[in-house]
Amino acid sequence: MATRAHKIGSLLFCPNCGTLLDLPKDSETHVSCDQCGHEEPASSYENIQITTHSHPDAFPSALRQKRKTQTKHHEGADQGTAVSEKCPNCGHMEAYSKELQLRSADEGSTVFYTCASCKHGWRVNN
Repeated sequence: MATRAHKIGSLLFCPNCGTLLDLPKDSETHVSCDQCGHEEPASSYENIQITTHSHPDAFPSALRQKRKTQTKHHEGADQGTAVSEKCPNCGHMEAYSKELQLRSADEGSTVFYTCASCKHGWRVNN
C-alpha cells in the first residue's frame, strides 16, 4: 500500500522527504514531489478547508494607535510648553508638551505630553 501525504491544516507534505507539495492543476490526476518524485493523488486535496489568520498588528489602525500609551514619570528641568490637554491618568487639564520628528520626514511628528499634576507621560503620533 502506498504512503499518503501528511496533512497539516490545509497543507500536504510528501510522506518520503517532507517537502511541501504543490496544488494540482485542473487536469492533473497526480502531484509530483519536486525533491524525491513521490506521486500524490490529486484526490488528496479534496475537501480541504483553507483557513488563514492575520495577527492584529499586521494592519495597524489610527484608533488602535491612539489607545497605545507609553507611561513614564518625568522629573526634568525642561518640561516643554504648557498646553491644555487632559491627562489619561488623573484627568487634570494641563500638561507640558514637546514635539519631535521620530518617524520619516513624510510622516507626522510625535507629541510627548507630561501631566502638570501627576507627571504621567504619554505620546500621540500626528
